[in-house]
Amino acid sequence: MTTQQDKDTTGLVFNIQKYSVHDGPGIRTIVFFKGCPLSCLWCSNPESQAFQTELAFNNGRCLGFSQCVRCLKACPSQAIAQMDDKPVFNREICKDCARPCVDACPASGVIAYGQRKSVAEVLRVVEQDAMFYTRSGGGLTLSGGEPLAQPEFALALLREARRRRLNTSMETCAQVPWEVLRQAAPLLDSVMFDIKSLDNGKHKTFTGATNTRILDNFQRLVAEFPSLPVHVRTPVIPGFNDTEADIRDIAEFVSGHANVSYEVLAYHRLGTQKYTFLNREAPMGDKTLPQERFTELESVAREAFWTPGQEPVAERAVSSQTS
Repeated sequence: MTTQQDKDTTGLVFNIQKYSVHDGPGIRTIVFFKGCPLSCLWCSNPESQAFQTELAFNNGRCLGFSQCVRCLKACPSQAIAQMDDKPVFNREICKDCARPCVDACPASGVIAYGQRKSVAEVLRVVEQDAMFYTRSGGGLTLSGGEPLAQPEFALALLREARRRRLNTSMETCAQVPWEVLRQAAPLLDSVMFDIKSLDNGKHKTFTGATNTRILDNFQRLVAEFPSLPVHVRTPVIPGFNDTEADIRDIAEFVSGHANVSYEVLAYHRLGTQKYTFLNREAPMGDKTLPQERFTELESVAREAFWTPGQEPVAERAVSSQTS
């Protein structure tokens, strides 16, 4: 595609977050894509899952009908009713309109998750912090949802970012066709690749999809693009993959590649409130992961993961016993 065609390509984005230091090297701007092929029960960004704009309501910000009725008057489909002093949204008759209720709310209590933006519009925001990228080695990170679930938009954004000499990274669940990931790889400086479980049945129960494509994509990626840094991450989820066997199996599966690193991430409940905004219940309820347990599993991951030039722990143990 031409430069202008890439700039004009549009996609659905639900957030652009500046000054991140946890999603790739240096200081980065993260572009969050709407839509995901997985529906993980622990998802901390429930607003990322659907492939369309979603209406949400933050009751704590609402001024109440005693002070404001703007959203009620603005709704063209009469999907807003009054209950006591607060609005109630009938999502069955709410239409995917231009969201006049969002614009009308003076307290930002009515939220639209998902805005259609062009590549040029996104990069205009990203490039505002170019000096920070230069100094820190940072740049642009694509996240979601799943960026490659909007392949045309994601690839156009990566191509145009490359033309502008921006460092590019991507967070992916990899539940996408290999051909799409293969096209993205040469446009990336690094990848953060989630592998949640090697147990196919548990993976489908907790995420809504099997892990076959994900594991196959990982093996193809490291084989075809051996110089691309791939950082594999496993969120440790209570009742799903919080056993030593689960973590050891994943660490051993991704081991043995020069440019692959591995990390386990502690489960948290930071996205719980957003389920309430969307009128949904958080699937994981009040489950927690004790810090002591996570620390134990971190040790398991470190022991099981190895890179070329470093003998696996098991081999080192055998060597020390025979010496």
